[in-house]
Amino acid sequence: MSKVSPGPTPGFMVWRLANKWRVAVDRALAPLGLTHAQYSLVASLYGMQRAGERPSQRQLADHTGLEALYVSKLARALEAAELIERTRDPRDPRAVQLALTRQGQTVARQAIDVVQELHQQLLEPLGGLDAPRTRVFTDELTALLDTPLTRSLPNNENTQGAPS
Repeated sequence: MSKVSPGPTPGFMVWRLANKWRVAVDRALAPLGLTHAQYSLVASLYGMQRAGERPSQRQLADHTGLEALYVSKLARALEAAELIERTRDPRDPRAVQLALTRQGQTVARQAIDVVQELHQQLLEPLGGLDAPRTRVFTDELTALLDTPLTRSLPNNENTQGAPS
């Protein structure tokens, strides 16, 4: 017999918040021709390139937390849009390196500005992007994200189809 929470569970609230923010970012970035997932790649690439890196698709997948296959799919779409270039890594012919094109750098800077402004708006209930409550919230999210998944949940009728 399972305990029933009197209100929404933390997992449900995180899931709802993630979906709400994803939709907000998708809408804000639509004029630039980007989705939230594509933004995660171009913004990450922008930061990595500024640090002198030219990451592989695998490194970018690890950095963003996205599946490598999904990063590959996104990278192909961004390459078709002429925002990134994909080249074979001279040290490992199986690996593909990614870099923003000049147009990609311009779009990335614009997108980062749009998302920063949106984050300021979305975090206003906590006092804004640089507020102490936002820093505490970010620290708590970081602690949750840094906790490794040590065991899988049993696949039964209590866990199937329900967001955790």
